Amino acid sequence: MANNPSKPEQYRALGLSTFAFTLCFAVWTIFSIIGIRLSEDLGLSDTQLGLLMATPILTGSISRLFLGIWTDRYGGRWVFGILMLTTAACVYLLTFATTYLMLLVGALGVGLAGGAFIVGVAYTAAWFEPERQGTALGIFGAGNVGAAVTNFGAPFLLVAFGWESTAQIYATVLAIMGVVFLLLAKPDPMAAARTGDKAKTFVEQMEPLRELRVWRFALYYFFVFGAFVALALWLPHFLIGVYGLDIKTAGIIAALYTIPASLFRILGGWLSDRFGARRVMYWTFSASVVCAFLLSYPPTDYVIHGINGDIRFTLAMGLPMFVVLIFILGFFMSLGKAAVYKHIPVYYPMHVGAVGGVVGMIGGLGGFILPLTFGVLNDLTGVWQSCFMLMFVIVAAALAWMHYAIRSAERVEWAANEERTDLPELASPHLFYPLNRKQK
Repeated sequence: MANNPSKPEQYRALGLSTFAFTLCFAVWTIFSIIGIRLSEDLGLSDTQLGLLMATPILTGSISRLFLGIWTDRYGGRWVFGILMLTTAACVYLLTFATTYLMLLVGALGVGLAGGAFIVGVAYTAAWFEPERQGTALGIFGAGNVGAAVTNFGAPFLLVAFGWESTAQIYATVLAIMGVVFLLLAKPDPMAAARTGDKAKTFVEQMEPLRELRVWRFALYYFFVFGAFVALALWLPHFLIGVYGLDIKTAGIIAALYTIPASLFRILGGWLSDRFGARRVMYWTFSASVVCAFLLSYPPTDYVIHGINGDIRFTLAMGLPMFVVLIFILGFFMSLGKAAVYKHIPVYYPMHVGAVGGVVGMIGGLGGFILPLTFGVLNDLTGVWQSCFMLMFVIVAAALAWMHYAIRSAERVEWAANEERTDLPELASPHLFYPLNRKQK
């Protein structure tokens, strides 16, 4: 860090960025609620609804790359503030849409809110020393609770005022926060050092992306964040279709998933600082494999041809058990989200925006691809639980790749009579990554 900011300055920056990100995330997931009303009004199929829900996630994901680069160059204060004002204008303009195509175009603008994540990561990390960055970024990442704000609050606004007024209220609140952020936030401590980097070319800024570990972290984030966003969008529709709930009840239950998947990210950051990101990732993927498998099992009737006749029974998951498993899944995914981003400012302190932007972009693309895929799978298979079947495959693959990479690195450590307690890829970068330069 260029200097040592005081704790009040650190807490001020963390508080402002976290609250701003919470509002941005609430806007980013607004179609999880108003999309249901729009689907009813326009007679959309599940595939069309999935595309509408996922379109903002696409914009938010892709925008993270260039927003991260801009934040590295110009600092988070201006980028964050202008981003919120621009997004607020897009949300307001959405209310003038009258066709499905116009809604898709408007959703692209709404999706800019999702780019706030990498801006906030780069801005927040610059204020904290490395040994506290995991906890700080965990607190900031808890702004994912904005999805719960939408799942809990938007249904009541929707019922009371309609979807257009709901969107207008969201736009107004976000615009106010954009102005507040520009007025109260301060330039981060890396501003002076960043000035010397402005002459770097785009290729130089992107150099760390040649390393395979960046893309492996991106796969992890594809699940822990992308699947989180996908389920935050899809759960109200799933609960209405499977359990016959009304939109208010479905929104409240969906919040029981999104709240732990957001707030416990703080715990994930602390655990990553305390015990290491590798261990936290093992906890995350192992628990998620179990939960996804149980959730993927559809209601099934069995017939056993017994000695004295057929024995029939049914296996089906009731709503209470579903809620418990969703809560557990959200809890462990929140730990994993913090663990992934624990790595980036340690490895790439001067490239947090670029590297974090790519990891966030791939993770965000999961939030775009998965809701759309959920809808397609519903239409093709006719099985609601197919969404969890897909999630099981993804997390099982991520766990297998991570375990293989770690075991490969450990073999090199043993041969060198060396032991690393965390992040083994740092011990043997030549196994996995093409760059020969010295790793930080």
